[in-house]
Amino acid sequence: MLTLAQVKKNPQINEFIKQSMAALKALEYTEHGFRHIQLVADRARNLARELDLTKDEQELSAVAGYCHDIGNFLGRTEHHYWGALLFHQIFQNDFSAREIAQVIQAIANHDKEEMKFSNKVSAVLVLADKSDVHRSRVINRSLAKIERDIHDRVNYATTDSKLKIDKAHEKIILTLRIDTKTVSIMEYFEIFTERMSYCRIAAQYLGYKFSLVINNIKLL
Repeated sequence: MLTLAQVKKNPQINEFIKQSMAALKALEYTEHGFRHIQLVADRARNLARELDLTKDEQELSAVAGYCHDIGNFLGRTEHHYWGALLFHQIFQNDFSAREIAQVIQAIANHDKEEMKFSNKVSAVLVLADKSDVHRSRVINRSLAKIERDIHDRVNYATTDSKLKIDKAHEKIILTLRIDTKTVSIMEYFEIFTERMSYCRIAAQYLGYKFSLVINNIKLL
């Protein structure tokens, strides 16, 4: 099995990420480049470790986190499928059949809410990915763009985002700091309700409850 460090050196993976960054920049879409994927990989590994997943599952979670958005340059709508197929094409001889199945299923599932979880790597990736709400994800920061795009407005308003585990109470907690002068908490729910619901389902699969705290107020 390859490690994340080895996967990060693959020239095809890095080129696909660069091309995806360019494609989404042209669409003026939220940042899905090296900053996002490295954060997701780190969160996925840390979450898997704190959940006492096996060492292999920890590594696979980090790999899935780093590679989950590589298909964006082929199309945003089905990018999760493209990404899974690309990963298999590149690494089919570098992982066992079970390992690669877990990674490509995680990549395919991370943006497909009707799927049922059947492996922990998939659930970990959803929590790591959907918890990344932050100002740094806004590519075009012009006032006009932020005002007309609620996704940019919510991300721009979010100045801090942390994902942690409370083992004593069996909770996975997403804590956000939002500038309510830029956006209301209600606007956050307008666009992120489905994401939070998916996080709740992922946490349940892992044996935990999902909790959301915004500006020190528990909302879930």
